[in-house]
Amino acid sequence: MFTVADYSVEAVKDPFGILEGKRYEFIIDIEVPEDDELYSEKGLYIRVIYRVEAGQGSILKYDIHERTTESYLDFDLEDDELAVLQAFCTEHWAEGDE
Repeated sequence: MFTVADYSVEAVKDPFGILEGKRYEFIIDIEVPEDDELYSEKGLYIRVIYRVEAGQGSILKYDIHERTTESYLDFDLEDDELAVLQAFCTEHWAEGDE
């Protein structure tokens, strides 16, 4: 299981009005225990695209990257980790409008 160390969130602009709802991009720095298969000495972050429509939010996409190399890691989060990520984004998406 990971813990959130730091994050940023920004609203994603849709200048043509093609997409329904609002989109937000999260960059979430995570800390992972050394015994977790996801662990990397170089540090990790998750890039999340989060959609909000009619008051309901959902994760559209997430990617895990090494912090220092910016390398994409082809890992899927476990269900409980995905639930933590969903709850985090649900709690913080509105900060992207500030």
